[in-house]
Amino acid sequence: MTTGEQRPNLLLRAVWWGLDYMYAGRRQLAFLAGPWRIGTRPVPPAWRTGSDELPEVILLPGVYEHWTFLRPLGDALNAAGHRVGVVHGLGTNRRNIPDTSARLGRDLEKRPASPSGRVLVAHSKGGLIGKHLLVSSGAAAAAADAAASGEDPADAAATSPTGNPLGLLGLVAICTPFHGSKLAGLFIVPSIRAFLPDDETIVSLGREQSVNGRIVSIFGRFDPHIPDGSALDGATNVLVPTSGHFRVLGSRRTHSAVLDAIRLLSAD
Repeated sequence: MTTGEQRPNLLLRAVWWGLDYMYAGRRQLAFLAGPWRIGTRPVPPAWRTGSDELPEVILLPGVYEHWTFLRPLGDALNAAGHRVGVVHGLGTNRRNIPDTSARLGRDLEKRPASPSGRVLVAHSKGGLIGKHLLVSSGAAAAAADAAASGEDPADAAATSPTGNPLGLLGLVAICTPFHGSKLAGLFIVPSIRAFLPDDETIVSLGREQSVNGRIVSIFGRFDPHIPDGSALDGATNVLVPTSGHFRVLGSRRTHSAVLDAIRLLSAD
């Protein structure tokens, strides 16, 4: 726990864990029940419309998650007026973090940014991919420089072809293992062992603290997958009164916290 709260008892943790996997199971079944065109499944048409005064949201799922896993969150953000986009071709997000970050960057370069810029909204591994892109693209530094000089970060993101070519204002990360997870050692699958605290990419991203000011980390009271928590030094850390690694995504309080985080990154 990272909040100083008393650790929940074993029975309560077991109940939360069960509810968490029930939620994840429903979302995976919703994906399997959809049109069987994983690489080209279109986003809901409504997601393409939104206010030019609000930044576009790019959703990044976690490992073994298709982007449709985040559809309830995307629907809530779109209902609040945001255009919502995804990166097609990631499958269930098992590639390594640097390669996926590079693919994300190439995809965003091909699309014109919203007049109000873009914000990455990510779950779990998606937050690590998002942070890697903030570092590698220099987008976080450009947004921070704009704010420091009195310029609107959103205006700078949308109009600067060199300082912030991707139009990124920052990252909202939900239940992201910024410090890795010691539980990854229980698995032999490389895509899971990549979350070990001593993994090269985890350690490298941990050293990159200059971008943390453009990150909002959101997490619940108990995450069975990340025992050491998702709080990140230098970031804005937000605890929502729910629990789980997956179920937190369906909480209206999480949706509200994400909207608040996007406003914070837009206005700085």
